[in-house]
Amino acid sequence: MGPVSPNRRTGQRMHTTQFMLQHGYLIVFAGVLAEQLGLPFPSGSLLLAAGALLGTHRFNPVAILGTAITASLISDSLWYYLGMRRGGTILGHACRISLDPDTCVSHMHDVYSRFGAKALLFCKFVPGLGTLGPPMAGLVGLAPWKFLSLDAGGALAWSGHYVLIGWLFRAQLETLTAEMGRFSAWFGALIGLALAAYISAKFIQRQSIYRTLMVAKITPGELKRRMDARENLVIMDLRTVDERRKGRIPGSLQFEQDKLSSIVAEMAHAEVILYSSSPNEAENARAALQLKRQGIRRVRPLDGGFEGWHSLGLPVEQSAAQAGPI
Repeated sequence: MGPVSPNRRTGQRMHTTQFMLQHGYLIVFAGVLAEQLGLPFPSGSLLLAAGALLGTHRFNPVAILGTAITASLISDSLWYYLGMRRGGTILGHACRISLDPDTCVSHMHDVYSRFGAKALLFCKFVPGLGTLGPPMAGLVGLAPWKFLSLDAGGALAWSGHYVLIGWLFRAQLETLTAEMGRFSAWFGALIGLALAAYISAKFIQRQSIYRTLMVAKITPGELKRRMDARENLVIMDLRTVDERRKGRIPGSLQFEQDKLSSIVAEMAHAEVILYSSSPNEAENARAALQLKRQGIRRVRPLDGGFEGWHSLGLPVEQSAAQAGPI
């Protein structure tokens, strides 16, 4: 295929610009809504384009920002509701669409434990965490009015910075778009191949861990018998602080990645049992991967999670104070 002529490139840019001018608000709304729902859609580039086109006086900056904030609040409110109704399991589901699901839940817990609800003001700027802030707010029981106000502030900051950058560098963006048009096919193919290779590697790694864990599962009954026999076990609780209010398996320790090194020596000669709030393969795989990186090889998930244990009437410690971190 020969090079695209300057006249054709100019025509393509004019067609794209005209389409954006005619349907800009709808395009921005749909793009932001899709990305905040968790789809891999580059809504930031749409906001940059909208900012660059403000100089045409065909767009109102207040209307553009209002459109972006409205779309963000709709999707974020859905995640907030799911987090409130489904608890920590929804974080695992949300992370399945992340490029790094093995660590995104723990990253969100770390951010929220450090900054609290204020994390909603900036989590959209952190790759991989933008979708997790709202369900985390629902999980911890943040009041709806506070969630809406903080989330709207975060959406304004996030969308506003794209629009402002687009407006400030509108001339440079047009030049960059024209230059990249010459190499768009090759550039897109290379980016696509690199992304596909990365996703494939992560998928193969996770599937290998999932298969190992499926084979290695321990039933609640077997775990209880081994606990009664005082076998050398380390039981790790993967649940959130709110989920642990329901109680814990006696003697279990709260899983905290940054404190694993303090008990690695103890776990090296024991069998490590993992349990979450429900049969959460993603959460179990994430924790197992982190333990294996510390040199721990004997890791088994509890079949059915905490709910499976509790449903059989097996002992549960109710004191939240006893379930402190390791």
